[in-house]
Amino acid sequence: METEDSLALEPVGRSPAEQEAPAVIRDLAAEAGITINGDAPWDIQVFDDEVYRRILTQGSLGLGEAYMDGLWECERLDEFFHRLLAVDADERIGGWARARLLGEILRHSLFNLQSSRRAFQVGEQHYDIGNDVFESMLDPTMSYSCAYWDDAAGLRDAQQKKLDMICRKLELRPGERLLEIGCGWGGLARFAAEHYRVEVVGITVSKEQQKLAQERCAGLPVSIELMDYRDLDARFDKVVSVGMFEHVGPKNYAVYFDTVDRVLKDDGLFLLHTIGNAVTSPKTDAWIDKYIFPNGKLPSAREIAAAVENRFLIEDWHNFGQDYDRTLMAWWENFQTAWPFLEARYGKRFYRMWKYYLLSCAGFFRARQGQLWQLVLSKRERSAVYRSVR
Repeated sequence: METEDSLALEPVGRSPAEQEAPAVIRDLAAEAGITINGDAPWDIQVFDDEVYRRILTQGSLGLGEAYMDGLWECERLDEFFHRLLAVDADERIGGWARARLLGEILRHSLFNLQSSRRAFQVGEQHYDIGNDVFESMLDPTMSYSCAYWDDAAGLRDAQQKKLDMICRKLELRPGERLLEIGCGWGGLARFAAEHYRVEVVGITVSKEQQKLAQERCAGLPVSIELMDYRDLDARFDKVVSVGMFEHVGPKNYAVYFDTVDRVLKDDGLFLLHTIGNAVTSPKTDAWIDKYIFPNGKLPSAREIAAAVENRFLIEDWHNFGQDYDRTLMAWWENFQTAWPFLEARYGKRFYRMWKYYLLSCAGFFRARQGQLWQLVLSKRERSAVYRSVR
């Protein structure tokens, strides 16, 4: 249990302090340029030796929970994770916690964690926590996905550039009907309806997102539905999905792309915007799965390509994953500024959880384990030549 006193403890350790850690942890930290109880901003300050046991037995879950419990601290969590992930520490820590690692692999292999029955869990646990958190953290468009920072003046400008780039990539024309799978708080739907004069149907698994998106899109030709993508049954000129594919899961890729194929007109375009993993992995991060995005799974390029083959043609594949680092740091700055107004409702443990989430993810993209892809896909029946947009 976190207390005021636990956060004020002094680091433990003899001289040299880092020798208190088990050799495997100490050596891996040193390889990443991290000194346990050192003076650099990215050095970890350990307040309780329990941290080491949790890391060795529970891997990333133990590391994250120990942070939430106030057992360790780091001035620059983003850089701490950048350095660890640059040497693939997540995989090597998982190797020590073999029993848990095997359990995670079997869990993803044997069960469909993203089934229709489970589809609304991530909405209830993550997106429904409170719109005030997201309104405080995000830009005015309420875009909860990677911004496009090319010549952008700030977060709002970068998100608007991203939204406009999506619309241009989709070649939206006035009067067309656009489906958005995973519409968030309606930022893209509103932008497309206002600036490209299209009709939009957005779907979400979050009741809080649906409510706010409907309010934000009032008076526009926009419909926001609470539903799973597998239940779609209509036809659209264009389809877009931004930041939702991470919740689909490999066992459902075929159903997902078949659904898009079914609802997309033959001459239409489909834009898929998704976080990607630099390598194909049989598991997901255990801490992220438990506390942030339950049942999520990042795709690799190989997995996407295999699922798309014989369904769609790849017209364009755009990677701007390094922009996610900057986006996350901007979100963290906004969240930290707003925290005095949020603290009474959410408490310090939530603060540490959210800080760990945003800054560990920034390190994930900075280390280039994390990618951000926008794919433009079409059917073979489409005859028009596609010209890439940047």
